[in-house]
Amino acid sequence: MNRMYRHVGAVSMGIGFGRRQSFRSIAIVGAGLSGTVMAINLLRLSGHEPLRVVLIDRERTARGTAFADLPYPYLLNVPAGRMSANSAEPLEFVTYARRRRASVTTVDFLTRSFYGEYLESTLLTAELAAPVATLRRVNGSVSFVGRAGPGSPFRVQLEDGREVIADDVVLALGNPPPAPLPGDEALLGSPCYISDPWGTPERFRAGETVLVVGAGLTTADVVLSGMHAAQGRACVHAISRHGLLPPAQIPLHGAHREVDAGALLRAAAFSMRRLFALVREMADEAEKSGGDWREVITLVPAHAPKLWLRLPLRERRRFLRHALAYWNIHRHLLPPETTRELDRLRQAQKLQLHAGRILGFERIGQQVRVSWRPRGQERTSTLLVDRVVNCTGPDQCCGRSRDPLVRSLVAAGLMQPDALGIGVRTTATGALLDSRGQATPGLYYIGPMLRANHWEATAVQELRRHAEQLARHLVAPTLRRAVAGVG
Repeated sequence: MNRMYRHVGAVSMGIGFGRRQSFRSIAIVGAGLSGTVMAINLLRLSGHEPLRVVLIDRERTARGTAFADLPYPYLLNVPAGRMSANSAEPLEFVTYARRRRASVTTVDFLTRSFYGEYLESTLLTAELAAPVATLRRVNGSVSFVGRAGPGSPFRVQLEDGREVIADDVVLALGNPPPAPLPGDEALLGSPCYISDPWGTPERFRAGETVLVVGAGLTTADVVLSGMHAAQGRACVHAISRHGLLPPAQIPLHGAHREVDAGALLRAAAFSMRRLFALVREMADEAEKSGGDWREVITLVPAHAPKLWLRLPLRERRRFLRHALAYWNIHRHLLPPETTRELDRLRQAQKLQLHAGRILGFERIGQQVRVSWRPRGQERTSTLLVDRVVNCTGPDQCCGRSRDPLVRSLVAAGLMQPDALGIGVRTTATGALLDSRGQATPGLYYIGPMLRANHWEATAVQELRRHAEQLARHLVAPTLRRAVAGVG
């Protein structure tokens, strides 16, 4: 219990958290969705025991990359009725939206920037309602997290030299940039190449030809925002392994439909092929009964953690090699308005989809010659484009990370990639496992790299559940202290 009385102040560059304090401090690195919802839950659960929550991010709190206030009105790809950040209040976001526009329904697709406003407002409400706990927002980039020795508090060091001292640290780092494309070394540092579409959202120029590598949700966003900037006067080629765009979301009416979780678990214990066959069978039954296959796909992720861990390791590898693209296409759907705009561009021949794989790039003056192989063919094709945008999705293997903080944690043995290279190794409570497979007390992770254990860890409903569970775990010592009458 002594750890709860350690000082939590900033010790350099004047962050000014004070000297030694008799309250506990939890630092959250990253203030996007995961970090903000984490802070909200800590403040809500803190009760009357002293607690300081320090929320650190280089951008605005509650915005992150996904919900930034950008010129193009990016839409959420999930309807408002499924976007509450609070599992106890499933319609919290809808209620908030209706204060602005009374006509909002649960099936509307609102803008991401508006969702960021909702998170900001919810965080402020939790901060003001907390009886004793306080929230400190710190703007900056974290480059190092570590301890001086066993049992000592964590030092959270910012790139500008400031430090935050905390009893516990939660890493809420969001999605990393995509992995490098084959042969993209020839393009690095060139204005012809956008290696991270969210690092600097790109604006297409009128008259140019653009290659977008990938065909998922990010591709849809990049194409629509880029074409909007070019006033529709650009040509886009999209190359992905299967050349398929995600289908559109539809209103789901099978709210009371259920899937046989036991049958899914039995199939998963046998093979990925049998599990997929069962899911297809359930989807077919939904269609035959007047429903829609999306109803089943929406229900399956609730069982994803148990299914993922039940699959033998060889079957998980097989899934990633052969079925991942199909799962992503059917799991992560587009807003209907986005689908209509993409269809319009395709009909006008301004967006062309290709199935195949990239072989390499060559600079030709101010342009790029792209070598690629169409799916199912031996011949090599080429495209001459003005720009290439890497939209292949986040590279969630921490061992390949370019983030200085992640690299330092891996080098120190405090963070390790899982066996499949799709996330980080954690305990059931989210504590990071070190290089020896031991939990690092007080150091936690929340975000999409939890997919190593849970598979589905990107949607709001999934991330809010992880945040709520971790918050309960972190405040438990404080609550136990209050019950025991300590202090």
